[in-house]
Amino acid sequence: MLSHRQIWAAIDRLAENSDLSTSGLARRAGLDPTTFNRSKRIAADGRQRWPSTESVAKILEATGTTLHDFIDLTGARRPRGRVSAARRRVPLIGLAQAGAGGFFDDSGFPAGQGWDQIDYPGRADESVYALEVAGDSMLPLYRSGDIIVVSPSATCRRADRVVVKTHNGEVMAKILQRRTSKLVELASLNPDHPVRRLALADVEWMARIIWASQ
Repeated sequence: MLSHRQIWAAIDRLAENSDLSTSGLARRAGLDPTTFNRSKRIAADGRQRWPSTESVAKILEATGTTLHDFIDLTGARRPRGRVSAARRRVPLIGLAQAGAGGFFDDSGFPAGQGWDQIDYPGRADESVYALEVAGDSMLPLYRSGDIIVVSPSATCRRADRVVVKTHNGEVMAKILQRRTSKLVELASLNPDHPVRRLALADVEWMARIIWASQ
């Protein structure tokens, strides 16, 4: 059975391996920045406070870490090696360049030529790839020049961060606000950018963002 100390130590190590503070790790996962603060780990009366299952699941998803690797970080068993050692090379192109065509198949999987490569600090299937953010539509979460890793094979749910490509070649990083049989609504974190409403027939593919370099 995992102890209180082991769980919190694993969260600290995951943040370190991702080159983040615990506050930065929480922000990347869409959580309150104070979620993993040391002051949150022991109650005023001395009782131990545990992180929620939901918060742990979100940081695993945000960093591309498997549950198996997270358990390794607790020290509960002999580790197979530091999680960061699992870095792999994934294809990379610019978000604006992605609209030019020839880089993806009809389902949004990487194809064709002209891809650079970067190290991705997580475990993933062969379909993932990286895009370099351009513009300010995802401020303050993503800045121009940030790298996002997306998975076209991952299920996209409401409130997920996604990259969408339209049949006319437009590529955008947004938040999936609503999807029906005929319509997709995409929200931006930047209030200067309105909600986009696209006919589903106009969407070539949609891929979920699973990691970002921040």
